[in-house]
Amino acid sequence: MNDIIRISPMTVEDIDQVLEIEKLSFSMPWSYESFRLEVEQNRCARYYTAKLGDKVIGYGGMWLVLDEAHVTNIAVHPDYRKRGWGRLLMLTLMKEAVRLGMERMTLEVRVSNETAIRLYKSLGFEVGGVRKKYYADNQEDALIMWNFHLREGGL
Repeated sequence: MNDIIRISPMTVEDIDQVLEIEKLSFSMPWSYESFRLEVEQNRCARYYTAKLGDKVIGYGGMWLVLDEAHVTNIAVHPDYRKRGWGRLLMLTLMKEAVRLGMERMTLEVRVSNETAIRLYKSLGFEVGGVRKKYYADNQEDALIMWNFHLREGGL
């Protein structure tokens, strides 16, 4: 099967499918209301979905603060991982951040999430610090990663 993925801004109609992925991906998932407020009311937020036909297979979002983009969440449905869709979503966020005038991008990632850390490093992110006991579910530390070169490297 030839997978054709469409990336588009998240809508309220997407949230039920996004929540399914959120619950499969995170131990402390966001609520329907949290996503609804981000999509409908937060002018500093940008959220995107990756769809295969009408099925949401991934999503990502960021907040825009001054000249920084902060990735809030990104996930791909477990059945669709390791196919490059997470990279595509991150590149979408990065390109949109550049288009909107952002100079740099940051995110937090669990120190144990080696797959995500490799992805972020491959996209030019560097470890800038550690947030001790950042994750409330198990007190795991988070790496703070930064990309200070959004406008370089063809983005």
